[in-house]
Amino acid sequence: MDTRRPLRFFALALGIAGLLVSGCSGDGSANPSPSAPAVPAALQPYYEQQLTWRDCGVEGFQCATMKAPLDYAQPDGGDIDLAVSRARATGPGERIGSLLVNPGGPGGSAVGYLQNFAALGYPAPVRARYDMVAVDPRGVARSEPVECLSGPQMDSYTQVDQTPDDEAEIDRLSAAYQSFAGGCERYSAQVLPHVSTAETARDMDMLRALLGDEKLHYVGASYGTYLGAAYAELFPARVGRMVLDGAMDPSLSALDVNRDQTAGFETAFQSFAADCVKRTDCPLGTTSTADAATRLRGLFAALDAKPIPTGDTRELTESLATTGVIAAMYDESSWPQLRDALVGAAKGDGSGLLALSDSYYEREPNGTYANLMFANAAVNCLDQPPAFADARAVTRALPDFEKASPVFGRAFAWAALNCAHWPVSPTGTPHRIEAGGTAPIVVVGTTRDPATPYKWAESLADQLSSGTLLTYRGDGHTAYGRGSDCIDTAINTYLLDGTPPADGKRCS
Repeated sequence: MDTRRPLRFFALALGIAGLLVSGCSGDGSANPSPSAPAVPAALQPYYEQQLTWRDCGVEGFQCATMKAPLDYAQPDGGDIDLAVSRARATGPGERIGSLLVNPGGPGGSAVGYLQNFAALGYPAPVRARYDMVAVDPRGVARSEPVECLSGPQMDSYTQVDQTPDDEAEIDRLSAAYQSFAGGCERYSAQVLPHVSTAETARDMDMLRALLGDEKLHYVGASYGTYLGAAYAELFPARVGRMVLDGAMDPSLSALDVNRDQTAGFETAFQSFAADCVKRTDCPLGTTSTADAATRLRGLFAALDAKPIPTGDTRELTESLATTGVIAAMYDESSWPQLRDALVGAAKGDGSGLLALSDSYYEREPNGTYANLMFANAAVNCLDQPPAFADARAVTRALPDFEKASPVFGRAFAWAALNCAHWPVSPTGTPHRIEAGGTAPIVVVGTTRDPATPYKWAESLADQLSSGTLLTYRGDGHTAYGRGSDCIDTAINTYLLDGTPPADGKRCS
């Protein structure tokens, strides 16, 4: 999810993103529980620093800068500055502690999410008893952001044909990925090797201590569930009340993640299409979902042959149109906007789909981009070996991707090539996370989630030794705060009194 989209604020899972703070000191540092591992001596200065809180310029929020070692393997090798923000517990009721939130991505600004949604939109009883807190992960937004391309260069990058039809188009796409990776190395060489999920999880534990909390209370959405699971694996004795909403499966390879997401977006499109064809004004016809899919593929093919004007200097290409449709799959409340955009495209006006695409890429009207896509690639390419080593491997996998999604399969397969030319070798590998010894962890899955397919939530809840699965039967990405009283009540009860829902509880 993210703060700029004209769509409803939602969590982010961008494994396919290649598709194309009056100062006062902190509350003191807490001693970890007796069973928790001691803080290494080399890290003590970091764990004992004082956060100096200041006015953020946003009413109701304080901000601070936390220093962390750039490289945890060499803590004396230099620092990285991480942006932190909080909104104090409003009361009434006894304060439980801090509730750290992360919206996903990787690359989504947690501080932006806090200030624009979580500290305002989370249920009042939760905000009453927790300080709402966020830290932008290393390399993201306000925390020494990864930079790769200029605005004009990103405009060109997002328009490159991502369903190449011949060797020349394959070469152009590969060159675009190489240029992207080269830009990241040129502008962000120092930070690139140190933006892994494991390092960010260590940063979270440092923040927990600096906030004065013995346990980490946490709500992570989408990729934020992977981050939360990584924390639980590293610091099981320090896990407090943890909600992982829109869960990822850490045991999957990059190839499996991308292929599963392809199927997830196909499922979401089928839900959109089923709703659309019941409407007399559906731009994809009124006969069947199969016909709707055929018409959408036809639109993509037509745009591949001849882009259409948008009222902008950029024309609507197949790649931009595909990204626009994908953006609308995250939340069913955006379906009307997508229908309008498709009506416009059918009449030769690509502005609606371009606006959706720009929201996905976090492109400002002045042509600048947030660093979401840069950080997304940097974290993904460091956390796991690449899905594909070269274009030939993509070509071989195309049938599987097209089977997973006749609408999006080709685009998603080629998007998964983006880490092949990455300048930093991966440091992580896929593996099961059991996190033995933690308090109960609530794993939430949505049955027709496009970006984090439901089976991932089932798998993560099964892997975690104390995992309990909470299911939302519905559409869209993530479930908490999306309108289900059943889901919200279950999670609120857990956050407020520590009682998790029964394992396997299902909500509508």
